[in-house]
Amino acid sequence: MTVTRLDQGQRHRPRMAFLKKIEALMMEMQNPDTGVKTQTQRVMITNIPHAVAGNDILQWILQRLQITQEEALHLGDLFVKYGYIYPLQEPKNLTLKTDGSLYRFQTPYFWPVQAWPADDTDYAIYLAKKNIKRKGILEEYEKEHYNMLNQKINYKWDFVIMQAKEQYKAGKERKKADRYALDCQERAYWLVNRTPPGMLDALEYGLDRVTDPNENKKKTMDVYRREIMYYQQAIMKSRVKSSVSLGGLVKYSEQFLSNDPILSGCLPSNPWITDDPEFWDLNAKLVEVPTRMRVERWAFNFSELIRDPKGRQNFQLFLKKEFSGENLSFWEACEDLKYGDQSNIKEKAEEIYKLFLAPGARRWINIDGTTMGITVRGLKHPHRYVLDAAQTHIYMLMKKDSYGRYLKSPIYKEMLAKAVVPQETVKKRQVKLDVIVGSNFPFGRRHLRSSPSPVILRQQEEEAKAKEAATTVDITQVMSKLDRRSQLQKEPPK
Repeated sequence: MTVTRLDQGQRHRPRMAFLKKIEALMMEMQNPDTGVKTQTQRVMITNIPHAVAGNDILQWILQRLQITQEEALHLGDLFVKYGYIYPLQEPKNLTLKTDGSLYRFQTPYFWPVQAWPADDTDYAIYLAKKNIKRKGILEEYEKEHYNMLNQKINYKWDFVIMQAKEQYKAGKERKKADRYALDCQERAYWLVNRTPPGMLDALEYGLDRVTDPNENKKKTMDVYRREIMYYQQAIMKSRVKSSVSLGGLVKYSEQFLSNDPILSGCLPSNPWITDDPEFWDLNAKLVEVPTRMRVERWAFNFSELIRDPKGRQNFQLFLKKEFSGENLSFWEACEDLKYGDQSNIKEKAEEIYKLFLAPGARRWINIDGTTMGITVRGLKHPHRYVLDAAQTHIYMLMKKDSYGRYLKSPIYKEMLAKAVVPQETVKKRQVKLDVIVGSNFPFGRRHLRSSPSPVILRQQEEEAKAKEAATTVDITQVMSKLDRRSQLQKEPPK
């Protein structure tokens, strides 16, 4: 079997530390004095050297690690699944049997902890050799892999066939016991590294890493200094009680409940159910008159206002009256630079600098000297986020200074007063859906009512009984009234 090494940038695997622990146990297990005793065993009509029974492996794990039998059996299964031990009698069954089933230790050269993954060329040679040996009889998944590799590495397929024939000839010259053990070893290796459909891939590492996460580096004074600084900063961070954070979460949920289309429904109707586009028309980006719910949401926080195009438009009118409209224009220009076309970044950055930041600029904005210095240095090598410091400064200025006055201004109050409140409508398709799936269809407008308390229900029952007792009719009084009425009818008129 040929083995090729990949470049150093692809060889580090996240689970290397776990595999190294298994490797240490395997070294102890193969120790001639304290490890598992191996001996020549007879398989079919062949004597296989250095074989070991599954029960012996289990007993050694129990004595060495002092764990329960269930844990020892699970660990033994991992040894087989990861390819450190391979079965001799049932090569396809990668589990540890606690009986007289025979196993052998895999050659350390093929352990998963090695720094090279299984190569497609090696697998193609193995399949070609197996195809020659069995005269075309392969498993279904092996046939698929064989055909796929033939197309993938067709440029060196002659080399693959040549290697397969040479290895097949060399195998026939070996002793029968060695040939049988090598076949089991090779089959177990490829069952682990090229898992058949339906089997668990134990070597699924995820993405390879450029750096080794398990490398033991010698720590210098600089490393310790950085660690001390990190822990000092971590200690100084403010901590919040869980009750405070949960209270904030509840407050946020209650505040945004009426604006949640799933929990509170959509007005005037749900466009996905009714095919009525009125919801989209009322909530267009720059609609002339927005909905009242949308305008009320601007008062939740500054980010809600500035994320809404209509809210920014209305906020810009207020800023112009305060002669600070360039602040929001600068913020929008920075957003356009950040999320715009990559090819125009340098030109856009220079244009923003000349318009807002340069001395004597036409729409000059007021930022502190430190932020200006950071921005000017960054503009020597412009990129998407070169104006982040200045943008953050202007954002906080608008949030702390202008936003509060905007909410109290006549501009916001006038917009809130003329905002529309859509009325709930039911279209034909909505009626059909209500008939098919019931009125409690999800995403519809539902009025949520809380269940009454049992105490209130009991009080209501007692009040109803009291009213009923108070209105009980007296039969004697009714009869006396009827007798008096009959006597009056019998008396002749005078």
